[in-house]
Amino acid sequence: MRRGDFTLKSGRTSSWFIDSKQTICAPEVMVDVATLMLEKIPGDVTAIGGLTMGADGVTFITAGVAATRGRPLRAFSVRKEEKDHGAGGRIAGSLRAGDRVVITEDTVTRGISLLEAARVVRGFGAEVVLLLAVVDRGGTARAMAADEGWAFDALFSAPDLGFDYEGA
Repeated sequence: MRRGDFTLKSGRTSSWFIDSKQTICAPEVMVDVATLMLEKIPGDVTAIGGLTMGADGVTFITAGVAATRGRPLRAFSVRKEEKDHGAGGRIAGSLRAGDRVVITEDTVTRGISLLEAARVVRGFGAEVVLLLAVVDRGGTARAMAADEGWAFDALFSAPDLGFDYEGA
């Protein structure tokens, strides 16, 4: 958590910034983050992923820890653009049509990346069952997800961290 003047992905400015990747990728807390994620993921989910780069760290540590606990979760990334070579497409990794999927992200303000990834996964033929962030700093993702018929949850919210939501 840092205070100062920051420009967010949306172009808006904020007086605080959380670089969740600094926490998610720290060896002393990786397993803890994955454990918290797994506690929120329904037992019938078969895959986890989201829009690269924001989802990659939490996706892969969660799937890895799940595998050590006898809970196989396929892991994947959604590319920001269609790949025109190799196998092509926007999905990279292990996702199958018919999978029950959790879409994840490290930090969300508005929830746009979560929704984009969920729409790509739905178009691929998998079923999105939950959008799950490590930190919800904006407070708008839940309503946006509900408009699409998806549930949203986060491990931590801006108020949990002592800040007001910075929504739309």
